[in-house]
Amino acid sequence: SSSSITSSLSVASGGTPQSPSRYEAQKRRDWNTFGQYLRNHRPPLSLAQCSGAHVLEFLRYLDQFGKTKVHASACPFFGHPSPPAPCPCPLRQAWGSLDALVGRLRAAYEENGGSPESNPFAARAVRLYLREVREHQARARGVSYEKKKRKKPQQLAGDSSSGSFHGNQHQPPPGPPPAAGC
Repeated sequence: SSSSITSSLSVASGGTPQSPSRYEAQKRRDWNTFGQYLRNHRPPLSLAQCSGAHVLEFLRYLDQFGKTKVHASACPFFGHPSPPAPCPCPLRQAWGSLDALVGRLRAAYEENGGSPESNPFAARAVRLYLREVREHQARARGVSYEKKKRKKPQQLAGDSSSGSFHGNQHQPPPGPPPAAGC
């Protein structure tokens, strides 16, 4: 029932007296908002009845409060990150905001007694929807959402990768350059 959602929401992160972190506070606000959405749903839904389809419905509902311009394919500014003039294209939730929201709600679901196996925020349909939103917004706004590649450790000069083992593979970094005028 929805009362079980409400009662589990009143327990702050572990009952600690200190104020929660920004992340924990945002997660609690998001969880409360989702709980309100379930209570206002027609017919009202319990958390146990909630599926990935309901999560998608919630994410689409949130689009009306978005602040990110997403150009339609027929818009002359489609694919332009900084359009030179206004256009009637809709404002939507940004992909990054939705992705972060789903992550927080996924964690909150499990913290509030839900099992990882039945977590509607982890449903395949939700992951596919987020990917679709990311790809569409990248095309519509001309913005790439490539994963940041981790830098590979740089090899030191003279360090060949011939495969031979020289005992100590971790050499100290080179010292500072010689002082000018020496």
